[in-house]
Amino acid sequence: MLELVPYDEALSRYEPVIGLETHVELGTVTKMFCGCPTTFGLPPNTAVCPVCLGLPGSLPVTNRAAIEYTITIGLALNCTIATWCRFARKNYFYPDMPKNFQISQYDEPLCTDGFLDVVVEGQSFRIGIERVHLEEDTGKSLHVGGATGRIHGADYSLVDYNRAGIPLVEVVTKPVVGTGSLAPVVGRAYVTELRDLLRSLGVSDVRMEEGSLRCDVNTSLAPPGAPEWGTRTETKNVNSLRSVERAIRFEISRQAGVLDAGGRVVQETRHFHEDNGSTTSGRSKEEAQDYRYFPEPDLVPLAPPPDWVDSLRAALPELPAARRARLQAEWALSDREMAVLLNLGALDLIGETIGAGSAPADAYKWWTGELARQANQAGVELPEVGVSPAQVARVAELVKSGTLNDKLARQVLEGILAGEGSPDEIVAARGLAVVSDEGVLAEAVDAAIAANPDIAAKIRDGKVAAAGALVGAVMKATRGQADATRARELILQRLA
Repeated sequence: MLELVPYDEALSRYEPVIGLETHVELGTVTKMFCGCPTTFGLPPNTAVCPVCLGLPGSLPVTNRAAIEYTITIGLALNCTIATWCRFARKNYFYPDMPKNFQISQYDEPLCTDGFLDVVVEGQSFRIGIERVHLEEDTGKSLHVGGATGRIHGADYSLVDYNRAGIPLVEVVTKPVVGTGSLAPVVGRAYVTELRDLLRSLGVSDVRMEEGSLRCDVNTSLAPPGAPEWGTRTETKNVNSLRSVERAIRFEISRQAGVLDAGGRVVQETRHFHEDNGSTTSGRSKEEAQDYRYFPEPDLVPLAPPPDWVDSLRAALPELPAARRARLQAEWALSDREMAVLLNLGALDLIGETIGAGSAPADAYKWWTGELARQANQAGVELPEVGVSPAQVARVAELVKSGTLNDKLARQVLEGILAGEGSPDEIVAARGLAVVSDEGVLAEAVDAAIAANPDIAAKIRDGKVAAAGALVGAVMKATRGQADATRARELILQRLA
């Protein structure tokens, strides 16, 4: 049995090269070459017609919106847009390929030679884009029975052709070199940035859990300074950002074990297993000639007019990198604070909280502090923690007005998470408002002084810092609801 090499040890002897092929289902209303709807979750085999089922005599018609979306993606990725290109038939047989070929693009893609910059641990990496091409998606095989959901061990298989023919863009990177031990993190950062960019363009919902964004991860190893890169493997259909990182990390450790044992890495596809982060062999990876590409005879070539491309370029929205730079300046965040915010996925949450009336500093404090702790404790991502930006803004407002202090505000947030209602309802139901009544505070202050004569004597002798202990006693007596600032003022007045 192959032994995995510890990750750091593998990187001490080998240099990784990674590449990513990201498949994006476009958010068009209808499919790529017919009028069937692209709605997710319809009953199986109800969104089909003779064209997407490949029935004899049916002819495809190109979806203009899909071409427009693809050009928009290419422009946002700094690509060159082809003045002339065409579709090809990619021939292979799967049960979920109703035509037994896929209409794709081969040697003449729509967009080529672009880049996307990502920042990891303070370092900027430029990820080269080899091509962005347009094709149609396949159907979906459902393997029923067995433990893995794959065909091996299943009792029987079903095929749903609803997905067949949905417009699919493939974004293929150039080999990514020079990342060293950061290779898995750079891979994840690239897919994250690409997802955010696609969402900002409005061309896809990029929901990895629904399959509208899927990633194939290529990994290879070679000794440092080797004249050629190592043999690559392709881990197919990795369906989460975290799994992109885990798949690269596992393949580095696995391939290092193969090479250390004197073996040869096989060029193949591999399956990623979410439960343990491992990969297993799939099939030998075909070369391009195995697909018997030839020009699609039923479709005319594409020749996007330059003025159309220019109009799409002019209509590009503010892209994520530019937006982050603008918001960082507007919110007066340091590079470190911005990195924390991005790692938590809190950019939009903080923006919406500020939009609901909160100060930037308050929004940042609550989302990256108490709410991040609650999300981590619950084992969920921050956007799924269960508190809305409007509720956070209201809590911040109650603190600013003096109705709550930070300790009481945390209790209000806990109440929201427990489903107890709005911030104001929780404050009223739990009796959490700050005690600012002078008479009540004065009684608590006098009791604290009487109970701590030694500390009171130090304050009378000029050791003002000792007042903190008496403030703590007042807070304890009032269950944390005293106005700490006013309590300190009263203590110093009494003992002046």
